[in-house]
Amino acid sequence: MKRVEIRLSLEAVLPLIAVIREAADSLSDDLAAPNSLGDIEPDLREGWREDLVSAQNEAITVLLALFDETFDESGVVGFDADNAEPVLRACAAVRLRLRERFLKALNEEVLESGDLEIESLQEPARKAFMCYLFLATIQELIIQHLDTSILDG
Repeated sequence: MKRVEIRLSLEAVLPLIAVIREAADSLSDDLAAPNSLGDIEPDLREGWREDLVSAQNEAITVLLALFDETFDESGVVGFDADNAEPVLRACAAVRLRLRERFLKALNEEVLESGDLEIESLQEPARKAFMCYLFLATIQELIIQHLDTSILDG
């Protein structure tokens, strides 16, 4: 299986990691994409929700592990068969949370294209937007550079 390693600018990425950690903390007991789960029995619904939150938290742990002490020294993150899928899911969860909390005023086209004057945003939204784009780039890198069999499970 393929492994992709990317060297990132610590100066640019460290502030974004703080935003990721804050969003991750806010997701510890909450789903990024809540679902009422319809007419399911309350006990089953709660158990299912707990499983989904647990899986989301595990994926976020994998994402945050990319930015450990080794990253602080080298600026390098690596993606492979072991972390590709959880990192994709965690990026999606954090992006949803950032969108919900800081980027509601931006339409879908702006969010996905990144076509925006960053200076027009207030500080919290600016950091969230930069983090949103950073996480989208991570997702794109994984999808473009890793063997599709990694993502198929």
